[in-house]
Amino acid sequence: MDYNFKKIEAKWQEKWKKLSRFKVDFKNVKKKYYCLMMFPYPSGTLHVGHGRNYIIGDALSRYKVKRGFEVFHPMGWDAFGLPAENYAIKHQVHPRTSTLKNIEACKSQFLKWGILYDWEHELFTCEPSYYKWTQWLFLKFYEKSLAYRKHAPVNWCPSCATVLANEQVVNNACERCDTEVQKKELKQWFFKITDYADRLLKDLSLLTHWPERVKSMQENWIGRSEGVNIIFKGADFKGGVECYTTRPDTLYGVTFVALAAEHRLLETFNLSPEVKKFIDEVKGQVVRPEDKFEKKGVFLGKHIINPVNRDKIPLWVTNYAIMEYGTGAVMAVPAHDQRDFEFAQEYKLPIKVVIQNEDKSLREESLKEAFTEVGVQADGGPFNGKKSSEVVSLMRSFLEEKGLGKAQVRYRLRDWLISRQRYWGAPIPIIYCDSCGELPVPEKDLPVILPMDVAFKAEGESPLARETSFVNTKCPQCHKQARRETDTMDTFVDSSWYYLRYLSAHEDKKIFDSERVNQWLPVDQYIGGVEHAILHLLYSRFFTKALYDCGLIHFQEPFQNLFTQGMICKKSPNTGKLEKMSKSKGNVVSPDELIEKYGADTERLYTIFIGPPEKDAEWNDDAVAGCFRFIGRIWDFVLEHKNSYIDVSFKDIKDDVLNPDVKNVLRLTHKVIQDVTNSLEDQFHFNTAVSKIMEYSNEIRGLEYKTQEDCKVLSCALSTLLQLLSPLIPHVTEELWEILGHKKSIFETPWPEYDKEKIQTDTITIPVQVNGKLRVTLEVAASINQEDLKKAALEHPRIQPFIVGKSIKKVIVVPKRLINVVV
Repeated sequence: MDYNFKKIEAKWQEKWKKLSRFKVDFKNVKKKYYCLMMFPYPSGTLHVGHGRNYIIGDALSRYKVKRGFEVFHPMGWDAFGLPAENYAIKHQVHPRTSTLKNIEACKSQFLKWGILYDWEHELFTCEPSYYKWTQWLFLKFYEKSLAYRKHAPVNWCPSCATVLANEQVVNNACERCDTEVQKKELKQWFFKITDYADRLLKDLSLLTHWPERVKSMQENWIGRSEGVNIIFKGADFKGGVECYTTRPDTLYGVTFVALAAEHRLLETFNLSPEVKKFIDEVKGQVVRPEDKFEKKGVFLGKHIINPVNRDKIPLWVTNYAIMEYGTGAVMAVPAHDQRDFEFAQEYKLPIKVVIQNEDKSLREESLKEAFTEVGVQADGGPFNGKKSSEVVSLMRSFLEEKGLGKAQVRYRLRDWLISRQRYWGAPIPIIYCDSCGELPVPEKDLPVILPMDVAFKAEGESPLARETSFVNTKCPQCHKQARRETDTMDTFVDSSWYYLRYLSAHEDKKIFDSERVNQWLPVDQYIGGVEHAILHLLYSRFFTKALYDCGLIHFQEPFQNLFTQGMICKKSPNTGKLEKMSKSKGNVVSPDELIEKYGADTERLYTIFIGPPEKDAEWNDDAVAGCFRFIGRIWDFVLEHKNSYIDVSFKDIKDDVLNPDVKNVLRLTHKVIQDVTNSLEDQFHFNTAVSKIMEYSNEIRGLEYKTQEDCKVLSCALSTLLQLLSPLIPHVTEELWEILGHKKSIFETPWPEYDKEKIQTDTITIPVQVNGKLRVTLEVAASINQEDLKKAALEHPRIQPFIVGKSIKKVIVVPKRLINVVV
């Protein structure tokens, strides 16, 4: 019987669909496991790179089912967003139409991969039944003063024609379309995530099963710092400038102060045309402290006084001082801050060393870069000779005592800007009345329905603002004519709570069943890309804490375990470089073509075997064929021995009557169960598990199983082989399991258990090479002598084909390590 993967895979996919495999009975759960993939944005067909995390998630879920867990494995769609709306503008296709079409294509792909989800709990964030509760959450946040509206300079993408959150700006460009971002002053809605900065930072310590890289990224983004607000009085103008610094030890080295272009002090000065022009240019830029760019500035013709040494220092407006960080004024210490050093070099400003290195060799005129390490205070008044790290706290106390400054804790994190001037998103449930002012939509009137009949134009104003039937409404308080808010919410709002809704996907009276949510969450395993470390994962943590404070849930972190898979890359025919798969780079591999040629199980196996799943991996078309051949060998091996198969367990075997080779197979069977189990339990080492199974299959094939007891060992070996492979290549293992005579699905049978005592041995493993190429590994007694070892190697059935009819020049034996037969 040939391995007809097309017939086999179609058969089992249909069976799984009818059986509703992975459907959870929530009323009868003894051992729960919530396994969740980050739900996708349905932008079109999926390629093999997309498949990695979904295949990993499915394999894990199937494994947990076999370990006796009730596995909840749902899927939904992050269906709102800019791409669908931009597509609508370009092609005049409604976003809902294109989105639902893409969802069907994605679901079809999941089915072809053999991926099982609980589709009864499917979510669509673009459906009123979902975004009603997104709006309800907005109202709860509004009630708790966590949602508010204010005028603010915002990041504007002229291409996408909408506002971007700070996190969506990368190197002064839109993260989605790479267009240069501008600054605009608009009235916008924000979520007060800064109220949770301390808890978001502190509770990172609770996330012991999250990648350190992700936690570090969040810690840096929250950016807690302890510093001092220092008052610099004006030398030639009234008032002064307040600067925030975490390095008060460098205060004696300040040689100028840099203001942000938006600083309010500038409004009090009579600015020259040159300064005004510069400010207008800089206001349109978006920069972060860590960004690398050319530092520019203009002298304002004003000076301030250094409070500790009374130096008169110039006041500049620059492009690297930012209102979003600190006070919008930087006390510049060129000798000990690289940004300040670069600026001072460019504009020939003084550089003053106030912290010396160990040999006290630093000189202003010879500095090539800022000295930012811990050193000894120099030219620092009463602090001279002290270690600079000690002076930080001493100076802080000194400034507070003298009334020159005040200690303060600040955060890099800024409130989350959620307003979007676009159509395809959840409408913000706010009404504006000329008499009553700003009012929340009453809960009974939710959802505020997104109208379907709108005109799509590439303009900054939301398309909703032109829809009078949407905009015009009645005030819920005085019942006079009123206006709806026409901005929609950032789609990250939709994805910040979906993991809670899955459990009550069709509940229409409340947002979710709190009892069920508290039973099933935090999510046991969350799987997705590291690119979501700051945005989605941070926002989800914020939402969870806010909902905890509202009394809706009893836990404060959403995801207990987090796994971030690496990308699958392929050489681009356009550039010749190894790059992330992308249609624009011409290096996409279609899963449909692959499945047509080799089958879904082959793609699954190769995707899992390609390398450590947390690391990026290079796709190799030739290696896919190798996985196909391996499955073919498993198929042939099982069919070869199906008539010898007996439905037995390890306890039925009398191992004392087994010959050494078969007894070794029994030992190896227990060993491979142990190895594969450890690989799957230990940080998703699926690739290692596959490697162990491949080695095992090579060992058990090619031996003769003659007696009844031998056949029992063989049967346990066949059963184990299929059981271990079943989460990885489910179609073919289900088929072979059935061919062996089993009535129940392989996923209704428990994961095999190993006996540690059966693994113990006084043997050693010796690899045997022929002309330097590995052909077999021998399990031999540790005490075996060299001649017997040579004899065992040369007589092994896996070595015979390579030496028969050939001249053996020599047999090299490295004691207890290696044999190499040279022919």
